[in-house]
Amino acid sequence: MAFEKLSRSIHDLNDNIQAYIHSNSEYYKLKAFKNGMKGATSLVRFLVLGFLLSTAGIMLSFALAIVISEAIGVPSSGYFIVGGFYLLIFVLIFIFGKEPIEKLVLRKFSKAVFNDKEE
Repeated sequence: MAFEKLSRSIHDLNDNIQAYIHSNSEYYKLKAFKNGMKGATSLVRFLVLGFLLSTAGIMLSFALAIVISEAIGVPSSGYFIVGGFYLLIFVLIFIFGKEPIEKLVLRKFSKAVFNDKEE
């Protein structure tokens, strides 16, 4: 009788441990999916906003190049000036911008993925 009671308790303990492990694994799967989706939606949002911003930048650059060309009187000079400005910006970012850009991107994505506030 005592042996049956002990055997039943061990069997119940085994069932409870298996249920706990299953629940725990399901929880972490769901949490990983939630964090992955937050990261993915942040990435898509970043790409869409980047596309729109670069399209606006291209249009404004063409407009500025035309205005500079008309002001100087040489048709291609505005395009060379605007292109040279962007080349200068590129070189400065290439030399000095690696660490600040990495920090900015890491901070933004960390907020998106690890922010545990329920929305």
